[in-house]
Amino acid sequence: MFEIFTTDFMQNALIAGIIVSLISGIIGSLIVVNRMVFLAGGIAHTSYGGIGFAIFLGLPIFLGASIFAIIASILMSFLALKYKDRVDTFIGLIWATGMAIGVILIDLTPGYNVDLMSYLFGSILAVETGDIYTMFSILIVILVFIVFGYRNILAVSYDSQYAHIRGINVGLFYTLILVISSIGIVITMKVVGLILVIAMLTIPVFIAEKISNSLIWMMIASGLISTLFTITGLVVSYYYNFTTGATIILVSVAGMILFLGVQKIYSIVKK
Repeated sequence: MFEIFTTDFMQNALIAGIIVSLISGIIGSLIVVNRMVFLAGGIAHTSYGGIGFAIFLGLPIFLGASIFAIIASILMSFLALKYKDRVDTFIGLIWATGMAIGVILIDLTPGYNVDLMSYLFGSILAVETGDIYTMFSILIVILVFIVFGYRNILAVSYDSQYAHIRGINVGLFYTLILVISSIGIVITMKVVGLILVIAMLTIPVFIAEKISNSLIWMMIASGLISTLFTITGLVVSYYYNFTTGATIILVSVAGMILFLGVQKIYSIVKK
């Protein structure tokens, strides 16, 4: 199996996959415990507008997508806190607007023949050394945020009223969690694409949540589980010539089904 990682592009894909798996494990845990999955989906789709923006102006794709994702996360945070009853309507509107802007800007780019598959389903095999440095830098930023803000993040995530009584600025931390998550979402899209990013952020967390007794252990467990799924998906896609992002997600789904089966059998045997 290890001979497939002797080529440069597979080595880059492996390193990128591990880094992004750790990022998605941390970010996915924050998204799930804060019940932000729908918001995260909105951010992911809105960032397509940033992809079109970057292509139209000749900017780096990651920069354009990140700008749109951060703006969307701040706007969604404001709407979620101010208009809780109507937030799904606003998110759907922002989601559709972002994607429409992306499509129109790409249409307006002279001579650009875009490969939609690479954006919709990821392009981990096209990762370059510069991309890895960017991914690693984002992982460090996220880790610093978690380490120094863990107590406040914990309070806001599980009991916002208690956090408010303690004097924590709940709105600020909620927005920071969304902004950090938005950057993680954009970089995760490099591996599995726009369509499948939410699955990568939630499936490992679903399993980790069942075997963890704290947020920090959930992050660690989901990061390791996501890494296992990503490496397995890479190997399977290489040997069978499948789209890598889609293969990683199907491996994740199979892993979740296997986990639920084992859990069910264990509960029956335990009785």
